[in-house]
Amino acid sequence: MGFFRNREVKAEFLAALLLTVLFSGTGFRLSPACGILAICASLLFILLHFLTTWRRYRRLAELSQEIDRILHGAETDRIQDYAEGELAILHNEISKMTSRLKVQSEALLQDKRYLANSITDISHQLRTPLTSMNLIVSMMAQGELTEERRRELTQELSRLLARIDWQVSTLLKMSKLDAGTAYLRQDQVSIAELVDKAVNPLRVSMELRDQYLTFHLEENSHFLGDLSWSAEALGNVLKNCMEHTSSGGTLEIHASENSIYTELMVMDNGTGIDPEDLPHLFERFYKGKSAHESSVGVGLALARMIVTNQNGTIQAENRPQGGACFTIRFYKGIV
Repeated sequence: MGFFRNREVKAEFLAALLLTVLFSGTGFRLSPACGILAICASLLFILLHFLTTWRRYRRLAELSQEIDRILHGAETDRIQDYAEGELAILHNEISKMTSRLKVQSEALLQDKRYLANSITDISHQLRTPLTSMNLIVSMMAQGELTEERRRELTQELSRLLARIDWQVSTLLKMSKLDAGTAYLRQDQVSIAELVDKAVNPLRVSMELRDQYLTFHLEENSHFLGDLSWSAEALGNVLKNCMEHTSSGGTLEIHASENSIYTELMVMDNGTGIDPEDLPHLFERFYKGKSAHESSVGVGLALARMIVTNQNGTIQAENRPQGGACFTIRFYKGIV
């Protein structure tokens, strides 16, 4: 029998036989009745012991098979049947391990799906400007182009290259935040300095659109965070407002501070946000109904990631008088 091939079982069997002989010999020295009683008691004990041991080893073998099936992806509830003695302890630990494995497996599957979807979205977003660039290069190769037309194509090519550069840069920043490899400083950041740093790259675009920007900043307002990353987030919000505000429109930035949080409000008098887009506005690669043709749906997603990684919140809503309002809050305590 395979049961008796086990070294521990062999050792126990030999020890039991030795004790049986010892007790039986001692019993027969006292009287034949004592010897017979010792033999019967010893044999009964050996039988019960090895029956119990055999049953335990059989249950362990079944449990081992169930674990093997689980590791190979099978669904099973038979582990719940093990609830006796020392097997109950083993059962509890294996149940915990099985639950962790299932959770990790599901998380890994979701990560794979998310990665596949992200790669598809990224390739689609990059393919569009690359296709346009190929067409422009083909047109520029034609010898009969006028100097003015060649200049127009060069400007368009430069714009598309800048668009791709911004997309790649933004996606890399998002991937760093996702992976937890981005280091966000915890400095005392002046709101006035933050607004100036965020607005500077957009001033020329606003001038070309004849858009006006007004400030209403509470004096000496500040928060604890990273100036550069926060300027990136605020700049993306401003860029979104700018793209949805017509020529001659106005953008406003209000800032205030209290004992709980520092608040930034970015408002415009543009077209506002479609109610259907509001719940999805900060989702990655989401493009609303009124999104600009060059939009890729990552600017606001990055802004939310930066703000939330600094113990903050960001939300969007429509203003009663028209236009959109983005509210950013950096909390002074854990929220």
